Amino acid sequence: MTHGVQAVTRRDTLRKMVRQRQLYLMLLPAIAAVAIFTYAPLFGWWMAVSDYKIGKAIFDAPWAGLKYFIEFFTDTAGAGHVILNTVVMNVSSLILGLVCALAFAVFLKEVRWAWFRRLVQSASFFPYFMSWVIIYAVIYALFSNDGAVNATLQSLGLTNKAINILGNPDTSWGLIITVNVWNILGYNSVMFIAAIAGIPEEQYEAARIDGATRYHEIRHVTLPNLVPTLIVLLILGSGSIFNSYLDQFFIFTNTLNISTMEVFDYYIYRFGLKLGNFSYATAVGVVKTLVSLILLVGVNWISRKATTQSLF
Repeated sequence: MTHGVQAVTRRDTLRKMVRQRQLYLMLLPAIAAVAIFTYAPLFGWWMAVSDYKIGKAIFDAPWAGLKYFIEFFTDTAGAGHVILNTVVMNVSSLILGLVCALAFAVFLKEVRWAWFRRLVQSASFFPYFMSWVIIYAVIYALFSNDGAVNATLQSLGLTNKAINILGNPDTSWGLIITVNVWNILGYNSVMFIAAIAGIPEEQYEAARIDGATRYHEIRHVTLPNLVPTLIVLLILGSGSIFNSYLDQFFIFTNTLNISTMEVFDYYIYRFGLKLGNFSYATAVGVVKTLVSLILLVGVNWISRKATTQSLF
């Protein structure tokens, strides 16, 4: 009996796939792109356990074992500050970015003028589409030694000399975190705005009947309904804690602030493309990927146990 039910289920599934063959054909380019650009490069991980030299075939390189992994973790001068910089900036950017986006979406929902709400939302989304070159040009015009901020402070007599924000290691973390939150604010807020739009109006009406003010509506209706969205975004973001925008750090990093600005991606770029140590750079990349995967699975498991919200 069980085998018969399974056979019928398989036939029904096959019929649905045949009826929806156009949709599956539309997916083929995306599947091919993921396979070529995401999974095919995994064969290059062989370089992490071999002494690869440029100009030779990857699989002809002699076996090196865990040599480069051990070298990375024993290089406290390199690995220590790279891990610290990456974790501090990315975790802070993730948490502050989501909290600010949630608050922004809630406040935007309370705006009564629809035209103003649409204008503000569109303006907040604009930085997400700007290249990091343009963003750095804006930041440089504002915070360089000859920028608008220093010129204003000096003209008001608040400082005697220019404040070197872009080249000061002490301000690097705060600068990057602030720029990241500003850059991603509009994108993250879209998720929360969509979640707010899905809240049944009956919940707000019931709260008003009970005498709730707008503050109580936000606290007891809006925010509880946004918690699942916040948890899902935190889980998704946890898998990208060790991923950074290489172009961002390539532009913002200089010889003065490299000690606090060098993250995994820039570290891999420096040892791989600049110094030609491809095996070592690949080993560091493998470590970054595996740790990101473990973080994603771990945070998802914790969320499922604590809140019953999870991705899988």
